[in-house]
Amino acid sequence: MSVQNRYSFGDREWEYVVNYCERNGIAFIPWFPLGAGKVAGEILGRIAQAHRASPTQIALAWLLRRSPVMLPIPGTSSIEHLEDNVAAASLLLSEAEYKELSRVPELVGTRG
Repeated sequence: MSVQNRYSFGDREWEYVVNYCERNGIAFIPWFPLGAGKVAGEILGRIAQAHRASPTQIALAWLLRRSPVMLPIPGTSSIEHLEDNVAAASLLLSEAEYKELSRVPELVGTRG
């Protein structure tokens, strides 16, 4: 069983659904998992530079750390892009970086 709703590090309208899925062992598939606004993009860019990674990889790393039931399926158009997406699973965000990315909805004024 799984649930699929719009969700990204910058759009957490369905945060309560992720929490429900986590409590009940239901896979959560974020739709539009890489969505970001300007402020979110700036934070991603800075953290990505520190890790010598792409902003997309940082967004995926945050999603993977957010919940053990999270199953992001980002679209891809090439093997290189696929390899970049897979490499995100090995990125280790510091606690400070994770918390900063977790605050993005507050910074951009969206619900979270």
